[in-house]
Amino acid sequence: MIAVTVLRSISLFLLAALAEIGGAWLIWQGVRERRGAWWIGAGILSLGFYGFVATWQPDASFGRILAAYGGVFVAGSLAWGMVLDGFKPDRFDVAGALICLIGVAVIMYAPRT
Repeated sequence: MIAVTVLRSISLFLLAALAEIGGAWLIWQGVRERRGAWWIGAGILSLGFYGFVATWQPDASFGRILAAYGGVFVAGSLAWGMVLDGFKPDRFDVAGALICLIGVAVIMYAPRT
């Protein structure tokens, strides 16, 4: 049962990353790359959806969820940049992302009494 809860939580973190990073990227494309209002609007909708995804986490602590998501956001942003913008992370980017993901695991999944 615990594995199912952890799997659900990880899936929600990935969905949140897709919605938030994707939304920010769409707005960036709309404004910085002059792709237009449709891109901006889609980005705004995606960011709004992200706000709801966090509420679906099994843990009820807002601070814990958002703190942990920060680590997912760091790693996800680097991955997004690699896939969609041709960003090439250096070893410090990779190390920092791994440290953040370890922090996520400690914050979210450490045994609590």
